[in-house]
Amino acid sequence: MITAIIAVYTLYILVRFYVSAMQIGYINQVKRKGAVLMGEREYRDAAAYAVAKEKLSMAEVFVEFLLFLGWMGGMLAWMDSAWMGQNATVHTVGAVMGLILINALVMLPFGWYAKFKLDAQYGFNRSSTGQFVKDTLISTMLTLLFGSLVVWGIAAIIGGSEQWWLWSFAFIMVVVIVINMLFPTIRALFFDKVTPLEDPQLKSQIEELMAKTGFVSSGVFVSDASKRDARLNAYFGGLGKSKRVVLFDTLIQKLSPAELIAVLGHELGHFAHGDLYKNIAMVGVMLFGMFAFFGNLPETLYMELGVAKSPHIVMMLFLLLMPVVSFFIMPLFGMMSRHNEYEADRSGAELGGAEHLVNALKKLVSENKSFPLSHPLYRFFHTTHPPVIERLRALGADIRVDTDEGYGDPCPND
Repeated sequence: MITAIIAVYTLYILVRFYVSAMQIGYINQVKRKGAVLMGEREYRDAAAYAVAKEKLSMAEVFVEFLLFLGWMGGMLAWMDSAWMGQNATVHTVGAVMGLILINALVMLPFGWYAKFKLDAQYGFNRSSTGQFVKDTLISTMLTLLFGSLVVWGIAAIIGGSEQWWLWSFAFIMVVVIVINMLFPTIRALFFDKVTPLEDPQLKSQIEELMAKTGFVSSGVFVSDASKRDARLNAYFGGLGKSKRVVLFDTLIQKLSPAELIAVLGHELGHFAHGDLYKNIAMVGVMLFGMFAFFGNLPETLYMELGVAKSPHIVMMLFLLLMPVVSFFIMPLFGMMSRHNEYEADRSGAELGGAEHLVNALKKLVSENKSFPLSHPLYRFFHTTHPPVIERLRALGADIRVDTDEGYGDPCPND
């Protein structure tokens, strides 16, 4: 059984490597052709940045593979025995959180390199080493606190019901919903300084925009995201009464008010179409399938691993194999998400004007150094948004591309 699981994981790694290699080769090929949506120098910089990130991703995947082999080859049994003698709750929480923290520690250098080497080289990083350490420590503490509570909850369910996987799924779905509700508050408390939008004219325009779609918010806020990163972004966070509109200060600095309204119109389109709830439902379907699978693994697997079938071992296997399952499910989620993005773009065009949304998307591509072309296989496995070229064409922009890799067809209108 272990051999079969390792074979499946190896196949997953090979597919990821192949997709990344195709993406790198594709970018290196098309970057020599005419620039798209950018000047020639910006276009080549964006290509180099995309290739560098993909190479870093391949290195991360390889290390994750080595970690997986280590856990399956004896580290699971070692972690299990390390907590022997403790009561059942401490044993379970300690073993699962131990796996999470060891993996996080091993992968930490990649996060540091991405921020202080790659992002710094291409003008994105504005964070200091002290800020990075502080953010890492806070994230670790939050992971320990909330992760331990979740692990304890699932352990209690596993120990109390033969249909534990079904009740565990229901428990995790509640956790997912609570996280969506609390995300804006937690982010504001521990990471970003969030203040009410002071521009009265822009605030009035945004509130008028929200009224048109029935979006009830606890306020419009500005995040000091520029202290860490130069990228442009905004988000609608929370559920129910906790909903709030948060604009990155970088977004306000780079977009005109009309372009900003068009972008927010796009985000409100997601709200009007219930996309957040669709995404939660999609996550629910994925989690249900995963819990059903892991809840019925054969006893022989645990015997081969040299461990007993216990709540913490089940959860550790779940965490180790979750990337494989989610990777191969991602294309289905991506297809739904890309359809939703087209619909949200239509809303943005109706609420803020197609011309302004087009200009905003072009600025986002340029300012974020988002290389606008990608290999079809990469788009199939990784992207939740349609290619920006197709989005712009759907909005009426005349965009010409010197390639036939999936960019020559008209955009879907349904």
